Amino acid sequence: MKLYNTKEGAVIEKNGHYYAVHEPWEKLVNDDELFDKLSKLAETLPKGDSSLIKDVLAPMSRHQELWACGVTYLRSKIGRQEESKAGGGADFYAKVYEATRPEVFFKSTYHRIVGHGGLVRIRKDSDWDVPEPELTLVVTTSGKIVGYTIGNDMSSRSIEGENPLYLPQAKTYDGCAALGPCIYVTNEPLNKDTNINLVISRKGAKAYEGDVLISQLKRTPEELVSFVFRECSFPDGCLIMTGTGIVPGSNFTLLSGDEIAITIFPIGTLVNTVQ
Repeated sequence: MKLYNTKEGAVIEKNGHYYAVHEPWEKLVNDDELFDKLSKLAETLPKGDSSLIKDVLAPMSRHQELWACGVTYLRSKIGRQEESKAGGGADFYAKVYEATRPEVFFKSTYHRIVGHGGLVRIRKDSDWDVPEPELTLVVTTSGKIVGYTIGNDMSSRSIEGENPLYLPQAKTYDGCAALGPCIYVTNEPLNKDTNINLVISRKGAKAYEGDVLISQLKRTPEELVSFVFRECSFPDGCLIMTGTGIVPGSNFTLLSGDEIAITIFPIGTLVNTVQ
């Protein structure tokens, strides 16, 4: 079952049918029993069609925060070590990959995030920039994972590689993330063989493609949630990016006009263009 956030309101997609929900998004998604709630709503609401899915927004509320986790895949560890070697930070990433405590950091508030079809940005003071495709958790106030969406954690590798202390500047700025196209709502964890696919197109041609299975995540989603929630409260719930296992090489950087498509079945495909 999928839940879309549109300008006209929330829309449920279930078994090929669509249902317009007349309930504030903020109240709707921060519910430990979201799957049961949406299932019951679908039984009572009139059926519609896919025309209800238009003007899609990022699937989060204006009062929620987006957090992120780093170095959760081996490829990410290697990539971070490569980019930060000259700045003396390579050992930091090796240590955090093996440590009990994961790397977690604040990524963004609502107004710096775009939805499916929106424009993401690269910093003007950076010359090495990549998208980071990530399975993203939808978490309630109590810390329960009630759904999954797709995240694009836009990152400046040149700035982060210069010094690990520059991480907030490399990660947080206007247009620094995209979420969508919906929330996949389920009572079951995603299959370990779930694949994340990234395709970057430039002037109509494929410029880069990569894949990774979520089974390569070193830490469980529940473990990542527990660390984010240790000393932080989230009155409206939050979203948590789980890290990336797809890291383009040092010979690749995003350019204005590039199209970024991230696919995670059964969630869907998140498509954005670099401004």
